[in-house]
Amino acid sequence: MVDDFLSMARLPAWLRATALAAMVLGVGACTVTPPLSGRAPPPPSAEPIAPAVEGVPPPVLPPPSSTSTLTPVAPRAPSLAPGAQIAPAAGTTIALILPLDSATYGRAADAVKAGFVAAATRAGAGARVRIIAHGDDGVLPAFAAAAQNGVALAVGPLTRDDLKTVLSMSPLRPRMLALNQADDGAPLPAGVYALTLAVEQDAVLLMHVARDDGVKAVAVVGSDAPFQRRFSQSFVAAWRREGGATPREYKFDANPERLGALRLELAAQPIDAVLLAVDASDAPLAKSFVRGRVYASSQIADGLSEQMLFDLENVRYIEVPWLAEPDSPVFAGVPRPDFENPVLQRLYALGIDAFALAQMLAEPTPPERVELDGATGHLSLLPSRAFAREGRVMTIRDGRVFPESPAR
Repeated sequence: MVDDFLSMARLPAWLRATALAAMVLGVGACTVTPPLSGRAPPPPSAEPIAPAVEGVPPPVLPPPSSTSTLTPVAPRAPSLAPGAQIAPAAGTTIALILPLDSATYGRAADAVKAGFVAAATRAGAGARVRIIAHGDDGVLPAFAAAAQNGVALAVGPLTRDDLKTVLSMSPLRPRMLALNQADDGAPLPAGVYALTLAVEQDAVLLMHVARDDGVKAVAVVGSDAPFQRRFSQSFVAAWRREGGATPREYKFDANPERLGALRLELAAQPIDAVLLAVDASDAPLAKSFVRGRVYASSQIADGLSEQMLFDLENVRYIEVPWLAEPDSPVFAGVPRPDFENPVLQRLYALGIDAFALAQMLAEPTPPERVELDGATGHLSLLPSRAFAREGRVMTIRDGRVFPESPAR
């Protein structure tokens, strides 16, 4: 973790913010347009969805205006136990609560908002939705605004820290669909659901893919980046739960001598597959020094040229269907903005699925079973009220990426 922050310190300020945001959100790191700076975070604000022309709404919507139909207020002194649920009003308003006014997370929040709005517009349900924006320290007032206005469902928070704050400190909260997961893996309180892009789910699915491929022994070649560590640790934990021997782990180092030593060490091991837990920029080099089947994290191909993809021949990884199958009829009629950034595209897909689930969870009696083929994967509601997410298995061949048939 310390090394990761030290490496970010050598990057431009806006790129450090983007890398940090992606790391905390759990969707990987990738260069994006720098966030606006110098704007003092306003208090949480709420707005209805702006009427959209039939077709494509703006790819990234502007910050909410000061005109408000839900007036945000400071959290009142709790009269009930912390985290007590409130009964939703007769209406079915859905509040989307995002850190749109955060310099660090604003770009990510904009992408989620755009996907949510696009899905609501497509469904003709824009009138149900209110957007409540907040800054880095404003998540509690934002949830207080939603609670005191009796919304049927709050969608958010987006970051892990904000989720921890809401679950531990919010005196009252509506039923909610969180867009992240707690770091400690604690069970969700009553009335709380969770939909995430957490890489841990991709790692478990990839482990099952490897076992179905007949892999008996696997080695891990990875970096110290927090995202890649979470990916490799989740794969290893799942592999061991299924009875596999603990994989031998090797740290990736671009030094030619270390790479040569890595090749010799791997050749001496009785392995038939390698898990590659490195960033896309290092992947082609790392791949050239390993043997056998190769599996990798979902960002392995992000931003790589066709020529560099040739160097990743037969590598397999997990991708969200929104990017894996852009021409799928499932997404017909959903605007496809050009973010020029796969990380933001995945967050846009998260917004699409969040709205689809929000419509179900906002009902007076939410469903006990949900199966949905969504933009982020096949979603299944677990007894824990978290949604299991199964993405698409991808294979790199001849400089291109191809989706495989769904694993289920």
